[in-house]
Amino acid sequence: MSAAVLEVSDLGASYGGRRILESVSLRVGASEIVTVIGHNGAGKSTLLKSVFNLIPWRSGAIRLQGRDILGLAPDRILAAGIAYVPQSRSVFPKLTVDENLRMGGYLLSDKALLAARIEKVRQLFPVLAERAHQLAGTLSGGEQRMLEIARALLMDPKLVMLDEPSIGLAPRMVEAVFQTVGMLRNQGKAVLMVEQNVRKALAASDRAYVMELGEIRLEDAAPALIGDPRVARLYMGRR
Repeated sequence: MSAAVLEVSDLGASYGGRRILESVSLRVGASEIVTVIGHNGAGKSTLLKSVFNLIPWRSGAIRLQGRDILGLAPDRILAAGIAYVPQSRSVFPKLTVDENLRMGGYLLSDKALLAARIEKVRQLFPVLAERAHQLAGTLSGGEQRMLEIARALLMDPKLVMLDEPSIGLAPRMVEAVFQTVGMLRNQGKAVLMVEQNVRKALAASDRAYVMELGEIRLEDAAPALIGDPRVARLYMGRR
């Protein structure tokens, strides 16, 4: 088993007086894709937001390469090595693609380093290089998602968290998104993904967790969960 990049232990979270997560524990190893699946309302997105400190009350432990990050502000978590791409579109629609990319490196004071990293993501995502001066709001949904992922790489994160990366996309762009997730692993990134497209998510993943009502109910290698009759019945529509 690869060394842990992210370790979450006994995580609890609530907001609005409502408890959402109960004693959630998981790990993501280096160059590993881990997916969290579950029905709507299971707490999957809350889990990612809790790791990134976007939830008002949390308990437990969150460690990035052994360092406790539970009390850090989101910008410090980003600087420490975790990037988060939320479910809702987060591009700046009235800025160009290049301007959006530069915003992704706003914590970098070294302009030469920022320029080098922008050039690197342009090579990874040629369509963004082609559309460098196009307003981000005029890109297709899939292209905007690519821009969000590319922007997340500007801080050279150790872990990339993706919340429903394929939601609302045409089938061709869904394929492109999952290819991008695989590319992140090939780049040495750890990936923690929440995804409703269970079949494709498991096919792209190394391991997976199943959440129900704010708790982890199942954990296994992704191929084993694809063949698990409970997962097939509840999340892939198989009898």
